Amino acid sequence: MNIIKLVNRPELLQQAASWFSNKWEIPVEAYRESMQSSIEQQGGIPQWYVMLDNDQQIIAGAGVIENDFHDRQDLAPNLCALFVEASYRQQNIARQLLDFARMDMQSLGIEKLYLVTDLNSFYEKCGWSFLTMVKDDEGAPIKMYVADRV
Repeated sequence: MNIIKLVNRPELLQQAASWFSNKWEIPVEAYRESMQSSIEQQGGIPQWYVMLDNDQQIIAGAGVIENDFHDRQDLAPNLCALFVEASYRQQNIARQLLDFARMDMQSLGIEKLYLVTDLNSFYEKCGWSFLTMVKDDEGAPIKMYVADRV
């Protein structure tokens, strides 16, 4: 299984937008617009990544956007929407996606990547460091992590 940059496979846009929307309960149109933007501008933010199984079904994915629904506009860009289907977990797929996104950002001249999460310890195991607490779009505190070059 290889990681695919959506910009390189634009025909996956609708499938990817629906898949992410289903996983995160964010309207499909929001994903579609962000993904279309990534395809049209190619060399910046946003970027979207997916992994397909042998039947060409998405089994994992993530994105990089400017801001993942938090109050710190200066902490950007943000890794978002990381998800691996349950039957594919514990196979290092999430880490592969995280590392791929970090390397892709480096290739675009972006040295730091941020993310917000309520998970404990997962991202530290993948080379990310806790940075600070931020407020999400509802005003609740949430952890902000940062990763430098891979």
